[in-house]
Amino acid sequence: MRRSISGAWGTAALLLCAAGVWAQSGPQTPRQALIEMLFSKTPGTFVKHLPAATTAALEKSGALANMQQLSAFTSQMQTQGKNFQTFETGPVLLSSEDAKTGQKTEVSVVHDTLHGNLDDIVVAFQVYKDGEPQLTAYKPQITLTMKQEDQVWKLNEISFTVHLPLADPQFLKAITEKAKTPATTNTSFSPRTEAPQAPNPALGSDANVLAAMRSILTAEVTYAASYPNVGFTCMLSDLDGFGGGQPNEHQAMLISSSLASGKRYGFMFTLSGCSGNPATAFHLTAAPSGNAFGRKSFCADQSGVIKSSESGNPAACLASGTPVQ
Repeated sequence: MRRSISGAWGTAALLLCAAGVWAQSGPQTPRQALIEMLFSKTPGTFVKHLPAATTAALEKSGALANMQQLSAFTSQMQTQGKNFQTFETGPVLLSSEDAKTGQKTEVSVVHDTLHGNLDDIVVAFQVYKDGEPQLTAYKPQITLTMKQEDQVWKLNEISFTVHLPLADPQFLKAITEKAKTPATTNTSFSPRTEAPQAPNPALGSDANVLAAMRSILTAEVTYAASYPNVGFTCMLSDLDGFGGGQPNEHQAMLISSSLASGKRYGFMFTLSGCSGNPATAFHLTAAPSGNAFGRKSFCADQSGVIKSSESGNPAACLASGTPVQ
């Protein structure tokens, strides 16, 4: 089944709406929540799919009224120019075509990973000109992390990733074709043939990773003191910092939801080794993943001493890591 939508969306709207389809029946899916967030004409729908903590902060700052107007803005965009189609099944979730220029953009889902009350939707993009796929020197992807709060899926985090496939034939062809192009005085940036100049915001420095480690270690100490019958926890979600109600042993509100998801700065943060009842020990590791492969891993335990391993292997870090100065 597919639905046609007319509009001249900006880039940000196109990226986000790619992850959704209209809700038909039954519990709303994360993708349906995203599409509703942008396309619904019902006042307040956009804010409905923001985390409660975000809504509270916006309300306190006075910016909430501007957010409420986004649904009206997207409705106006639908009355201009381009044609959009969203697909509830199949690999293509959204197709945008401009009949005047012959350009078509398809947005597909690379991964849709549900883990507990979190869902990571990774979307990628392909541009066509007169039916021919356009070569790109890099492959941008966006991860839209949804979190369920009070039975409602809410947009919890957006991560941008740019892949540089050095051995990919398309990448090599785009680079060589660019090299053949005579130099001109035009210094404008062409996103189809040049790699981005800004660093990938999804990746952080070692200092960022260490700061995240220290946040988790501090949260563990506070958690064990607050819930002495439990001791340390091996569930990052127990330390989660967003949600309604009062703090409890399953949502202590000690760290941010993005860090509690276990994915931050291109690293996977994992708690393990909780021994005893109450637990008196634990292991914390940060292993590089995705575009962070090749970097060192980090680890720590209840002592609070953080170590690192150049191998990138968290097990090696725990066994023989070097203390971080």
